[in-house]
Amino acid sequence: MKQDNAVFDQVLKADPEQFLKEWLSEVGRSGNASAGAGATGLADARELLGALAAAVAADADLKNLQDAAWARTRSVLAALSQSRAAQGASAGDTSYFVMALKRPLFIGLDKHLGSDPKAAFDAAWTGTVLIDQLAQFTASTYQRMREDVIARQQQELLELSTPVVKLWDGVLAVPMIGTLDSSRTQLVMETLLTRIVETGSELAIIDITGVPTVDTLVAQHLLKTVTAIRLMGADAIISGIRPQIAQTIVHLGIDLQGITTKASLADALQLAMKKAGYTITRSKA
Repeated sequence: MKQDNAVFDQVLKADPEQFLKEWLSEVGRSGNASAGAGATGLADARELLGALAAAVAADADLKNLQDAAWARTRSVLAALSQSRAAQGASAGDTSYFVMALKRPLFIGLDKHLGSDPKAAFDAAWTGTVLIDQLAQFTASTYQRMREDVIARQQQELLELSTPVVKLWDGVLAVPMIGTLDSSRTQLVMETLLTRIVETGSELAIIDITGVPTVDTLVAQHLLKTVTAIRLMGADAIISGIRPQIAQTIVHLGIDLQGITTKASLADALQLAMKKAGYTITRSKA
């Protein structure tokens, strides 16, 4: 075993319970419970300490966390980051949990190498580099986990904000709310075309009442959606054309010729019923 690894092996295995106690005591000094003190923190610390001890005993390169011997340790840190991210702990608290390892490690090194200042300094520097790498890996993994969670939530919100509603036999409606961009238009198009096939609908109403502004890009997205609907053998009506939007479309010189537009969803539904051959009459009181 390498000399540095032998020293660290002695420190980690000398008194594991005391090591854990010193570690969690340092974590508790942060004053933030989400940093990891408590029963959950003890379990996480015990698992991480076991992975560290195994890697050190396997003669892992103490200055290179990418060494194959650190595979289990990286796996434990990834699981730790994922669980903390799901619990809502911050990246700072999560990495601090790992950084707190320095205190018990340095205490152990001082006990074993106190009589040799140079050896103690060299070992402390090696320990600092190692723990900094562990903390950096934890923070990077945490950030990646949080980004995955945010991306998944955004996708779920996007799907919820673009429902396809069946208004009548053969008539579908897509109420648009918020800003239209390329990704959202693509999702609307895919969802709407799928529903057209599933229901055999011949008419789709795209309601843009909830769209705050219409510019050239939004108009292009709408035109692409209408074109895709027509390629499926159905027709489309765009409703929700407010006076401000009508003026904007005229000023921008956007050509909507050949596309049926209505001021409100009610007007669009009335036209759809008429195209479908229905006649609506009011019953006598």
